[in-house]
Amino acid sequence: MANTKSMIKDLTTGSVSKKLITFAYPFMLSNLLQVVYNLVDMIVIGQVVGSKGLSGVSIGGDLLQFCTMLCIGFASAGQIMISQSVGKGDRETVNSIIGTMFSSLLSFSILLSIVTICLADTFLVWMQTPAEAFEQARAYSIVCFAGLFFVYGYNVVSSILRGMGDSMRPFIFIAIAAVMNFLLDLLFIAVLGMEAFGAALATVLGQAFSFVASIIYLYRRKEAFGFDFKIQSFKVRFNILKPMIKLGFPLALQYAAISISMLFVNSYINSFGLVASAVTGVGNKLRQVMSIITRSIATAGSSMVGQNMGAGKPERVKQMVRTACIICFSAAIVFSCVFLAFPKQIFSIFDKNPEVLDWAPRYMVTIALAFGSFAVMAPFNALINGTGFAALSFVIALLDGVVSRIGLSLLLGLTFKMGIEGFWYGSALAGYSTGLVGAVYYLSGKWKTRKLIISK
Repeated sequence: MANTKSMIKDLTTGSVSKKLITFAYPFMLSNLLQVVYNLVDMIVIGQVVGSKGLSGVSIGGDLLQFCTMLCIGFASAGQIMISQSVGKGDRETVNSIIGTMFSSLLSFSILLSIVTICLADTFLVWMQTPAEAFEQARAYSIVCFAGLFFVYGYNVVSSILRGMGDSMRPFIFIAIAAVMNFLLDLLFIAVLGMEAFGAALATVLGQAFSFVASIIYLYRRKEAFGFDFKIQSFKVRFNILKPMIKLGFPLALQYAAISISMLFVNSYINSFGLVASAVTGVGNKLRQVMSIITRSIATAGSSMVGQNMGAGKPERVKQMVRTACIICFSAAIVFSCVFLAFPKQIFSIFDKNPEVLDWAPRYMVTIALAFGSFAVMAPFNALINGTGFAALSFVIALLDGVVSRIGLSLLLGLTFKMGIEGFWYGSALAGYSTGLVGAVYYLSGKWKTRKLIISK
């Protein structure tokens, strides 16, 4: 362990609040850049191309998000397995997990690229893409699907490092991608007029450069990283793959169910026309602002839970959950006040279409509700994922994606005839049900007796 200590951070000692904030801080910067990364596409395409470009990039982005969520689910499983093994001091298992993650997830990304490119038009038809935005959405989707290898590669590297307690280097890698994406967006869209195709190409090239840079960095520091990058080290070990799939499948389903339900809801919204699609596209991106905090806390928290459960320190887990709740709810209040106070000004950054701006105040009310649900979910998701409770993750996936989001959207939008606003409210309220399940699990104390994912 001596030669790897510099790249492994101990989250099992010291002040829990300080450790959580310190560890989450780079995640927040990473997520901020990721949100900026996504918003830049929308801002540039909206100002240069207009509502049809916004709609096309938004719909194509929803499809890319679904594919990315599949990776994040399994990568998160690997991250949790690594954090628990680090907590136990089991370096050999950590190396096996790293090799298995690289080989299995990158192979899956290639297969998924082939399938999604072939079915791109079918997906866009299912999404009820407005005719004016169809070609924009098609170009964006196909380019992004072709680049899934790099998107998956970046997420795998980041999850490995986070599981080892390193949150700074993933921030550096996403910073590289964000800067490249911004510069290439300006070149491809504003200068060369490549519209949605250019936006997608900028996104993929940014991710590709970031992934390659991360691999070069880790290879040059392989002794400190503790992984030798030899061919045999990338062997898929089934004693690792089996629990990774067992935990990763419900996690991937949890993330994908949210994406699928969003795709389902957005397909109904798209049927209301170009303006409705553009408003929702901008709004969905604005919702990501709150995720700067909540995703950071959930990701950092799951690693802290994993390490402390591996080290047999459940009391530190309780302190982490309480601290996470305070941070998330404080952020939700602040962001909600800002968004409710300046709805049209914020929307006008993306699209100056008067019809779009007229919808902004009403959409911001649903954003404030969504921010509250994010705050409820994050601390308890960190607990559930960090303890490796795959069955509960599966239940939450079904509850959030199928029962709550789709069910409430259809109930409010169609049954109660609230139209597009019913779908917005249904999506915003869905997260509260899963947060309630997580709160009950936390208060029950049953998480304290959870077995580790890999026990020797």
